[in-house]
Amino acid sequence: MGGRGRSRRTQRKHFRDGRENVWKNSKSDPQQEENGNNTNKPTHWQPFAVENAFFDEYYKEQGIVRAEEWDSFIEYLRRPLPAAFRINSSSQFCIDIRSQLEDEFMKSLQAEGTDGNEAEGIKPLPWYPDNFAWQSSFSRMQLRKNKNLERFHEFLKQENEIGNLTRQEAVSMVPPLFLDVHQDHFVLDMCAAPGSKTFQLLEMIHRTSEVESLPSGMVIANDVDVQRCNLLIHQTKRMCTANLVVTNHEAQHFPSCHLRKNRVNASELGMTELLFDRVLCDVPCSGDGTLRKAPDIWRKWSVGMANGVHCLQLQIAMRGLALLKIGGRMVYSTCSMNPVENEAVVSEILRRCGDSVELVDVSTELPQLICRPGLKSWKVRDKSMWLASHKDACKHGRTGIVPSMFPSGQAHIDASDIDQKITPGEICDDGNLGNSSNGDDEGEPNDVLVTEVSSLPLERCMRIVPHDQNTGAFFIAVLHKISPLPVFQTKSNKNPRQPHSDNDEKPKQSEDGEEKDNNGMDVDVLDVTNEESVEATAADACVLYNESDDALLDSNPSKKLKGTEPEQVQTPNKVSTRAEKANDKRKLQIQGKWFGVDPVVFFKDDAILNGIKEFYGIPESFPFSNRLITRNSDTNHVKRIYYTSESVKNVVELNFLAGEQLKITSIGLKIISSEGLPLLLPHMTKQIACASPVDFKHLLQYKSIKFPDFVDNGFREKIASVSLGCCVVVLNRGNEGSSDPPKVDKSTIAIGCWKGRSSLSVMVTAIDCQELLERLLVRMETEKGSCLPENKPVSESEVNEDSETIIG
Repeated sequence: MGGRGRSRRTQRKHFRDGRENVWKNSKSDPQQEENGNNTNKPTHWQPFAVENAFFDEYYKEQGIVRAEEWDSFIEYLRRPLPAAFRINSSSQFCIDIRSQLEDEFMKSLQAEGTDGNEAEGIKPLPWYPDNFAWQSSFSRMQLRKNKNLERFHEFLKQENEIGNLTRQEAVSMVPPLFLDVHQDHFVLDMCAAPGSKTFQLLEMIHRTSEVESLPSGMVIANDVDVQRCNLLIHQTKRMCTANLVVTNHEAQHFPSCHLRKNRVNASELGMTELLFDRVLCDVPCSGDGTLRKAPDIWRKWSVGMANGVHCLQLQIAMRGLALLKIGGRMVYSTCSMNPVENEAVVSEILRRCGDSVELVDVSTELPQLICRPGLKSWKVRDKSMWLASHKDACKHGRTGIVPSMFPSGQAHIDASDIDQKITPGEICDDGNLGNSSNGDDEGEPNDVLVTEVSSLPLERCMRIVPHDQNTGAFFIAVLHKISPLPVFQTKSNKNPRQPHSDNDEKPKQSEDGEEKDNNGMDVDVLDVTNEESVEATAADACVLYNESDDALLDSNPSKKLKGTEPEQVQTPNKVSTRAEKANDKRKLQIQGKWFGVDPVVFFKDDAILNGIKEFYGIPESFPFSNRLITRNSDTNHVKRIYYTSESVKNVVELNFLAGEQLKITSIGLKIISSEGLPLLLPHMTKQIACASPVDFKHLLQYKSIKFPDFVDNGFREKIASVSLGCCVVVLNRGNEGSSDPPKVDKSTIAIGCWKGRSSLSVMVTAIDCQELLERLLVRMETEKGSCLPENKPVSESEVNEDSETIIG
């Protein structure tokens, strides 16, 4: 366990290192410190050099751009990346924000330019639909430091915090567009953090939904790192959606919650395993496509960064295809330029999946996005040696280089290179030949390299390079699943690589003891606990998954529930009795709790539910049944209640039936809060009142107003009739106040308030109040009339600070 834990931590640190600050404190001389000559002089900060000779040599040899383009390509890579952002298309104010950018900021920022090179200021990205994505000619540093850009910078920060905008690299917006997500789709984002693409997927799910209903689809956003999951939750929380689940799993071991055939409740759910219509597979990578954003990668770059993650990327992609429904679409993407992480992974997928998966040409779907076709030929470099085929790797003893890295994907087997102890034609346990050539590790192969050329249609992949449209670099491949994946056959029970211990979960076996798949064919199931690092060998790291058998997931060390931990730490001599094992199983079924993660429990307290319905006048037709979730198994001490969509509810029920395989870190939205207001508002008949524009404006300005200070007599009377406690105030734009309760549509503006004995107080954050005030000034003329007295009305706030309070 310790070795595996260290290797995973090393992987995460390796990827985080590429995102360090560009500016570093120059180190002091250690010898001067020892001699006591270290003076307290001011610290000097210096940028790293944005160049790397090995980088230049490698990519010139790979031919990712033509020779005549190289200077322009490298020049753009050394420039800071322009800031980009995207308007939330499901936001109530998306049209207003777009108009503000087009009519106000485009003109005011045009004169600023960037270092005299450009005078564009900001402009919409021509390939993004409806002008909802924008790029500025200013870097993030310029936005922070330039006083003339201060107002625009504050606008970006405010709208981003509220959720109307998402600051996101331009090329990062591309993969979700090629997924073609509909509102009824089940979508999996396998490596989701920090969450900008997940937010984009949620926008697509909610794009055409009606105000009184939720989409029938959902998004599951997953990440392997717990801290990055928290960042993901913070990012997606701005969306206020009941159609999202956040999970914490290794992507290559994501569970499918497969139910056994004897589960009688499976037919009620309409599904026996968790499969997806769309899968976004944006895998961990070396990240050299982000050099403009993270220049520190220049000094750290090496070929080993890409070679080390190739097999992990292949594992994740194959798992994504296994979880994809027939007829579904998966997008594989990286922010790397390296063909070992890009075309090599895609070509190996196509070889292994055969006719069941098709590489789709989508280059014409966004006609104004400049994309280049994928490479069909490349070489692999290991340390200082170029390798054109797996034969070269075997000849020079490069054990970390696997066949799938090369265009042909063919493993080389040469009887003359095999040790006497190994039968001719047999491969060692590590996936390489026995004692292959012990030639010198350094230097070039003696024979002339003949680069392989792939026969697969890799030109359907898409490469985005920086100098085409002033962006970062990116790689995208769109895969369509036509039929079930083939059963991957190999020698079963003949490879002694990792025998199962008595305490290990064993794959399904036939009567004669051979490991079988569902079709009775011999298969070898990987014991993933044998993995030691990302740079795994071919036999261990590049294993394939049979989509019909999740037995291998049971050996994943990260998939351990609380009830199974005692088995993990007990000594080999200690044998549990059958009664103790049965007791542990019952605990699993009752608790269903992962270590450090609160349980997911359906909230079914009818007394509280009836109180909520009565207080807010919510009709019985509103779907509360089995839609409410709490994260506390003790229902007597529930602090928060979360509401979920029908699709999320079905996934939770499936997860319960499957033994709680999903490690859920976040689910649904808080129902009795500002998050849940858009959901409940169309169904409320009580605790709701319409305010005139003047009174609504004053509430946003002063946060708390005494009843006599309201201008509109009708609103004053209405709010007086409302019960003490939480209530909703709706802006009356002329048609809302004519009915009781007011009519609600997508354009309705409403805020949550707290009614005290003598005053009404706003339960909205200061930044939300500021945003609503600005939108009111833009969208309508404020009525002229009586104003509040000069002195700001201040009352002793009777506000209950807990916005979760249900009834006054």
